Amino acid sequence: MCYFGNYDSNAETGRCHWVWVCHPGAAVKAFGYLRDKLCLLACSLYALNRWGLKPRVHSAFLHDHFNDVLLIPCALPVLLLLQRILKLREHDLPPTPGEIALYLVVWSILFEVIGPRIMPHAVGDPWDVVSYFAGGILAGVWWHRDALLAGWAHHGL
Repeated sequence: MCYFGNYDSNAETGRCHWVWVCHPGAAVKAFGYLRDKLCLLACSLYALNRWGLKPRVHSAFLHDHFNDVLLIPCALPVLLLLQRILKLREHDLPPTPGEIALYLVVWSILFEVIGPRIMPHAVGDPWDVVSYFAGGILAGVWWHRDALLAGWAHHGL
């Protein structure tokens, strides 16, 4: 577990320095990949929306952006599991902020810039990118909620 901590480096002067403190022995729960609760929930919501709600409910959000919000929680665990199997990912921690950000950028460019240029009926939509990022941020907060809560508790928030 890592957090910012106040470290007194000089007892005589009382000067304090903020440092990044890591406890390598802290227990960290392994990421569940396809068994991750958020992944399972997001995939279930995707299926419910795709085959249950969209044909029956006339909502612009459900038709145009709801499934886009689910991109990161649905697709990233699958991709990271594939990377782990291929030994391209060296740990079983939850997706890092860097991994989430990388795939948000890659998929946004792929789906909203390149895709519409090579697929005849595809249309790039900047609001899809906003939806991808909203889902990515929410997923990242969920996957790192324990560390965030511990950091807030440590700082009395």
